[in-house]
Amino acid sequence: MYEPIRTKSVHSTMAGTTSDFPHRTREEELDIQLAGHLAALLAVTDELRALAPSAGLDTAADRLAEQVTRLRGGRPPARAPLTASGARTNLAPVHRRAHALAGRALVVAASRADTAAAILSAERMDAHAAALESRELAPH
Repeated sequence: MYEPIRTKSVHSTMAGTTSDFPHRTREEELDIQLAGHLAALLAVTDELRALAPSAGLDTAADRLAEQVTRLRGGRPPARAPLTASGARTNLAPVHRRAHALAGRALVVAASRADTAAAILSAERMDAHAAALESRELAPH
């Protein structure tokens, strides 16, 4: 009914075999994933800093950059220069996006048992949730 397999599998499952491509450990993969989530959160934080500058966002951006640099083995994240926007922008969607990114980072940090990144992610989630709540309760 089925045609027999004629070629050797590209997935080596036998113990002791070597392959021609490098493998990363689970921890390395999680570090890469966590660095990506934190870098994305940093980009959104920088976007918020440009739209509504604040010392809290500046501090958060610095802390996020430190964590990304640590996870990338000393390579700092790429950052766009801040350009102030004169137009009034609805910040709620940006805060929602930042909240979601912080949540993703928290899940990976918890899986990796990275306390510093988990605490930072949880703090950012709280800050963005509070910003959303204050904007939703404020009179329009």
